Amino acid sequence: VQLQASGGGLVQDGGSLRLSCAASGSSISIAGMGWYRQAPENPRERVASISSDGSTNYADSMQGRFTISRDNAKNTVYLQMNGLKPGDTAVYYCYAAIRRITSTLFSTYWGPGTLVTVSS
Repeated sequence: VQLQASGGGLVQDGGSLRLSCAASGSSISIAGMGWYRQAPENPRERVASISSDGSTNYADSMQGRFTISRDNAKNTVYLQMNGLKPGDTAVYYCYAAIRRITSTLFSTYWGPGTLVTVSS
């Protein structure tokens, strides 16, 4: 099982970006998916999460600016980020709780991270 994120880059203050993260692997079942981020010299912080039935949850500072969604047919989670600020500059990591269909146990997998830089 692997997660691969894309969509990071450089954007100006107030701009938008859309991150994608696709899980690959055979015979898998995915429960929750989401995003964390880590800015330089800061701990990793939760951004947003989405359950398999589409229920979403956001960190307070992202509420109203970020939108998380998923396409279960593509095993992909998205993060639409609007109104970006320099303080949103960070490496964004996706994660997914995944199990093999032959198992009842879920494990959390992480993507390698994608850098988002917001210039002032």
